[in-house]
Amino acid sequence: MKILAGNSNRALTAEIAAYIGVPLTKCQVRRFADMEVFVEIQENVRGQDTFVIQSTSFPANDHLMEMLIMIDALRRASAKRITAVIPYFGYARQDRKAGPRTPISAKLVANMISRAGADRVLTVDLHAGQIQGFFDIPTDNLFAAPVMVRDIKERTGLDNLMVVSPDVGGVVRARALAKRIDAPLAIVDKRRERAGESEVMNVIGDVSGKTCVLVDDIVDSAGTLCNAADALLRDGARDVYGYITHGVLSGGAIARIGGSQLKELVVTDTIAPTEAVLTARNVRVLPIATLIGEAIARTAKEESVSSLFD
Repeated sequence: MKILAGNSNRALTAEIAAYIGVPLTKCQVRRFADMEVFVEIQENVRGQDTFVIQSTSFPANDHLMEMLIMIDALRRASAKRITAVIPYFGYARQDRKAGPRTPISAKLVANMISRAGADRVLTVDLHAGQIQGFFDIPTDNLFAAPVMVRDIKERTGLDNLMVVSPDVGGVVRARALAKRIDAPLAIVDKRRERAGESEVMNVIGDVSGKTCVLVDDIVDSAGTLCNAADALLRDGARDVYGYITHGVLSGGAIARIGGSQLKELVVTDTIAPTEAVLTARNVRVLPIATLIGEAIARTAKEESVSSLFD
């Protein structure tokens, strides 16, 4: 087995390799003077089962090109199998035609990964499950829920707990986590007046006196999350926590969260945390290397990955 790291999240890749017990393959990923990506794999990978670990987070296009070129380099070096491990799959929010003359970018990116030479894909909490069908190669979508459930039990306990979806679109994800901890489910109904802004209108469910856990896959500007927390506390919730898989946290998101009524926001490290995230008063990073490492090890041994979530 060979594990290769792109530049998007080297710390996570090192933790995954340490969990599996395999040293990182020597690989140079750098830029020419005009910022073109150059990749050189400095070990023999002929006939090897190879895993390229790269989140397509900011800067998304640079990290995507790095991954594609690494996959191409492995294919031309006669690797037996190439698995693209994408902890955070960028462009996933563009998974349908939201209006006339708009792209389905998630499908385009899936095609690019396949055509570059990947034999399979392993990712975490896709924004929409149907994106698996955009790939013409085997695709495993891991769920961060088991890691989150373990942390929720250790940090907050299960007494008087309620799982909350911050919008109607995330109900399936929130319900799955609520089922794991045998907790009731509430939904925040919001209306988005314009792109990038959200207005919370109503809470569906009785949250009075409850410790509420907001669950979602992506937090970007954090507007929806902070408004949802306000609505829950207005309806009598005791405390509000946020558990989000991918902490995109762009623009003024950290400042917005710091000034919000959220007791704590927990994000996994599928996206490398910035200094602002690490020093924020109410943001905590939850390691996910064990989950991804176990899935990689099982893939290499041709064992079941889905049984991780039974």
